[in-house]
Parts: sequence; structure tokens; C-alpha cells
Amino acid sequence: MGDGGFNCNSNRGGAVHSSLHSTISVLEGFLEYTRNGYNYRLDEITRIMPEANEFILQHRLYRSDHTNEIIDKRMLMLSYPSRWRYDILRALDYFRSAWLTFDPRMQDAIEVLLHKRRKDGTWPLQAKHPGQTYFDMEKPRISSRWNTLRALRVLKQFNSLN
Repeated sequence: MGDGGFNCNSNRGGAVHSSLHSTISVLEGFLEYTRNGYNYRLDEITRIMPEANEFILQHRLYRSDHTNEIIDKRMLMLSYPSRWRYDILRALDYFRSAWLTFDPRMQDAIEVLLHKRRKDGTWPLQAKHPGQTYFDMEKPRISSRWNTLRALRVLKQFNSLN
């Protein structure tokens, strides 16, 4: 879309603003596509990715770019697997995986992440999204191995471990 991001409702629903949910999903797909050596429309994809990254950064990962208010408090809840839902840990982990350098606009989300760290050094599973599962990997509200792994990788990459 014109603002640099993506919205799955742009074709059928008349969306005029991109969605963080759609944008992170597309970026994760593009990252895997480029890493696996595919070439079809690669020039276009590599041109679009920085624009979509900027869309997320303009929102400081979870805030309105117009009012600076939190877009949706559920974006601050740590989940795994994310399914189609956006959250700050998913975005930070994408930026880490894409080897992007620290941007000061990530700092608010990193501080939220640090605040969620438990006394034992782990992070919880705060949200579980509906959909078919074959087995439960972790239970909500307890320490999450997956969220802890992702959080530690993010904090190490962006030199925020303390």
C-alpha cells in the first residue's frame, strides 16, 4: 500500500491503511523467500522490504503513527505460535532474523519486553490464538520456552540484556 505496508483487506475490503498483522506476515514470507534463493520478482521484493520495515518502525512497533496511542493492547501480549496475529516479540524477532541494526524506534517495545521478564529470567506465554492444533506446546500464563528463547535472542542482538 502507499504507506509502505500491507493489508489483506486492500483488494476486497477497501482498506486505506496497512495492517501490522499483514505486514509482518508478508515480511516473514519475503525473508524466507529471499534466503532460499528464489529469483522471481526478487528485485521488486528487495525494494519493497525496507519500505515495509519502515512502516512497522514508524509505528514504534505498536503505536499509532498519528496519535502515538497503543494500537491494540493485545500486541503487547507475548504469544507462540503467533498465527496471523502481530505482537511486539514477533516483530522484534523478525528484525533480529533479518539482521537489521537497532533503530531507536524499537526501544519502547524492548522496554515492554524487558518489563515482562520474570524473576527467574523467563518470559510467559500470555496469549494463545484460536485455530486447529495437534498438541499443546505450552500452557498460557506460565513460563514459555519459545518466548524466552526469542526474547533472549532479540535482546542479545540489540544489546539490551541486563
